[in-house]
Amino acid sequence: MTTELTALICAVLIQVLAIALAGAQMNRELGARYNAGPRDVAAHFSTRLGRLRRAVSNGFEGLAMFAPTVLVVVIAGQTSPLTAIAAWIYVAARLFYIPAYALGLAPWRSLIWLIGLIATLALAGAALFGPVPTGA
Repeated sequence: MTTELTALICAVLIQVLAIALAGAQMNRELGARYNAGPRDVAAHFSTRLGRLRRAVSNGFEGLAMFAPTVLVVVIAGQTSPLTAIAAWIYVAARLFYIPAYALGLAPWRSLIWLIGLIATLALAGAALFGPVPTGA
């Protein structure tokens, strides 16, 4: 398995962690019965729970761009040290994004998100234009 695909699996696992953190917070605030139920009645969320739920949503948005980009890079045979680094930068950004969002660390949350986006765009560039040549 390529480094980029390993990073993709780690990104998925971080998303699972984000879902678990939001679910645990919802259980603490609203109870497991509400969390497991159909949630037909709107509930009032704390600031922290709202942030965790939004971090989960944002994680899916990020994965919707990152996952296919990684797959195209790998399938097209455009992997390189740059794409490996970009993939791991994305993973690190997602790992730091969750607590930054939960704790309301502005503007750091947005900066962390931007770093993840730039990493994804670097992968997209490699997919479109090939790996960056090394050496002179």
